[in-house]
Amino acid sequence: MRGLRAFGLVGLYIGAQLVALLLAFPFLSAGLSSTSNPNSPTDPLFIIVIIVGAPLLLLWLIRFRGAMATLRAVLLLAIAGSLDVTVTAAASVLLPVTGYLPPYGAGIALSYAVPIGSIVAVAAFVALLMEPQWYIVDGVGFVAGGALCALLGISFGILPCFILLIALAIYDFIAVYRTKHMIRLADVVTDMKLPILMVMPDRAGFDYTSAPSLNAQRAQPVEEREALYMGLGDVVIPGTLVVSAFVWLPERMTALGVGTNLLMALATMAGSLVGYAVLMREVAKGNPQAGLPLLNGGALVGYVLAYLAIFHSGNLGLSLNF
Repeated sequence: MRGLRAFGLVGLYIGAQLVALLLAFPFLSAGLSSTSNPNSPTDPLFIIVIIVGAPLLLLWLIRFRGAMATLRAVLLLAIAGSLDVTVTAAASVLLPVTGYLPPYGAGIALSYAVPIGSIVAVAAFVALLMEPQWYIVDGVGFVAGGALCALLGISFGILPCFILLIALAIYDFIAVYRTKHMIRLADVVTDMKLPILMVMPDRAGFDYTSAPSLNAQRAQPVEEREALYMGLGDVVIPGTLVVSAFVWLPERMTALGVGTNLLMALATMAGSLVGYAVLMREVAKGNPQAGLPLLNGGALVGYVLAYLAIFHSGNLGLSLNF
């Protein structure tokens, strides 16, 4: 069972990115892109600043007495709010736009997506607040990760995605191996039981609510550790390039009956999976590992090789016009 944990995590990894591909064009048609020019090289800077600054702010705030419980409640509310938005957006493109409330002659209309998003968000908030077991954390992270991949992918073209992936791979390397504050952040997120860290235990009955901290688990021999962990960003960031390739590259039918954009997206995902395999080999040694250098690096290499093979051009789609 222990050997299957890495396959469980990769299932969540692939599944979330496939969900993102399914949502990408409906989200784009619904006008959910966060930028007016997806090829602007400066647009990723805002995301980079947030990803760099938020962990530092969180680690500073938890130094104050009583801050951990307050922060957990605030973060759960923020997660529930974002889940409400993303689930409502997804439901709005999959379900009829409106339904009518009684009395039906009054013409009172309500989008079906609104109550669905609210119900999911409230249920996730209550479950995470009261009984944050590993499958609840993973379920919320899976839904949020897939939707976020889609939103970022439709917002950023190929060039901004390259900038985002390269910058965050460098940052992750520094934060894990040099300053090591990302390791401390992982400890905090585990203690808070937030769906920012995906969990894959070695048995279904694993009680995540009473699991020891990551710091305590690192003191144990590798073979005695009960679960593997992967940050949600390790799914979302490389997945952004997967979705971007699918949305923004030309769709030309190939001899396989598959569009070139989908082939590029799948090749990018395959490249990141090679990075995932290398990452899991390093994780098996028992030390904390920075995921994005390998995952982003694999995605970028997979993209570049596939682009050269499919489009026979060295511009890599970095100068696409919108």
